[in-house]
Amino acid sequence: MTDSPTLTLEEVAFFERDTPFRMPFRFGVVTLTAAPQIFVHARIRTGDGREGWGIAAEMLAPKWFDKSPGLSNEDNFDQLRHALAIAAKTCSAQRTAQSAFGLHAACAAEHAEHCAMASLPPLVASFGTALLDRAILDALLRLHDASVFAGARGNIFGLDGRLTPELDGFDLEAFLRARQPAASIALRHTVGMVDPITAADVTEETRVGDGLPETLEQVIDEYGVTHFKLKVGGDLEADIDRLSRIAAVLDRLPAYAATLDGNEQYADVEGILALWRRIGETPALRRLHASVLFIEQPIGRAVALSSDISPLARVKPVEIDESDGSLDAFVEARRLGYTGVSSKSCKGFYRSLLNRARCAHWNDTEGTDRYFMSAEDLTTQAGIAVQQDLALVALIGCTHVERNGHHYMHGFAGASAAEQDGFLQAHPDLYHRPGDTVVLNIRDGALTLGSLDTPGLGSAAMPDFLALTARHLTA
Repeated sequence: MTDSPTLTLEEVAFFERDTPFRMPFRFGVVTLTAAPQIFVHARIRTGDGREGWGIAAEMLAPKWFDKSPGLSNEDNFDQLRHALAIAAKTCSAQRTAQSAFGLHAACAAEHAEHCAMASLPPLVASFGTALLDRAILDALLRLHDASVFAGARGNIFGLDGRLTPELDGFDLEAFLRARQPAASIALRHTVGMVDPITAADVTEETRVGDGLPETLEQVIDEYGVTHFKLKVGGDLEADIDRLSRIAAVLDRLPAYAATLDGNEQYADVEGILALWRRIGETPALRRLHASVLFIEQPIGRAVALSSDISPLARVKPVEIDESDGSLDAFVEARRLGYTGVSSKSCKGFYRSLLNRARCAHWNDTEGTDRYFMSAEDLTTQAGIAVQQDLALVALIGCTHVERNGHHYMHGFAGASAAEQDGFLQAHPDLYHRPGDTVVLNIRDGALTLGSLDTPGLGSAAMPDFLALTARHLTA
């Protein structure tokens, strides 16, 4: 076992920035037009006495972590802030120096218990530890002048199997040494429930007119994307009609790949099976049916991990997303026929790595390639959030990643000129400035990742703290 550096958490500060959307994003039960982004700034002290700061950022997404209809968007924001405050208090109280993952493991049960006492669901609880873990890891990597990719190969964070007994006998160290990220990754474009498909769907009232693509047609023409994530809403006839309109555009491409996102809109496996059968029986959807790679979280989380998904999984792979509220969720889901799980940095850096190790272990054991991870987006915003997520999905070896933050927000809009300039200069392969605002640079349907190989967790630039709003959070 590699000797990993030890640390303690000394200080945590929180900042926020309100971000308006350039166009509405409909997913599941909510249509978003604005949301705050939270920044976590953490100071650590290593076992040899050195100190350093690290950063993490994520959107406070309403109606995803907790979809309870009785909660407002502001209620959801406060839930996530509370989870962060609990995580910071719990980890700061650990005064014995230990590895980064060791600190996570030492705090996991207590954090979950305190969140449960505060009526915070597991997915909300995960948000707190996910951001704090990333900020701590970023600080550790910067102190050691190591990128996350080099750090993983040397297991600088001290990942081990103490929380995952099903990985007994699996060589995690060898798994980490084999992490070799690709130079680029295909972008899988999200088509939300109210997104315009063609120019005919855009009216003078809904036109954005900011120079970025608005319709699916324009996205394909401008960005060259060939991978797509299609939202479905649980209404069979409406879903078939909308998918047919989408397929009419996608079928103009020589080839494409797609995923279906149920966003928990189906009550049971029979409902999503009926949709899948209708897709297969509809002539206008023949190519789309053949192009679907997997189906994501079609059934509500309240029953998803107590229902056998095998009838659907026998005809198309199915993965969990919202049901992935704890480290053992993928193990539970596997027993019910699920073979995939999403990676989202808002659910946990270590969870993604360990789930990827599970896939490798189970596939090796069964002599198959059934088990998989996909890379999904929680509208990650330009800068720290999107770069840390891209670094994670590159690390676990995904070949395509859902991205939607670039589409629903206008890049660094809302950030200071100094912050925009700093990220553009530090990451000229990932960003460009086609107008007044720095945005993601999507070429031939892909993002270039080379500049993420820098000391820290994927970023050589920092947000402009003077332009952010400081937040005092209490557990």
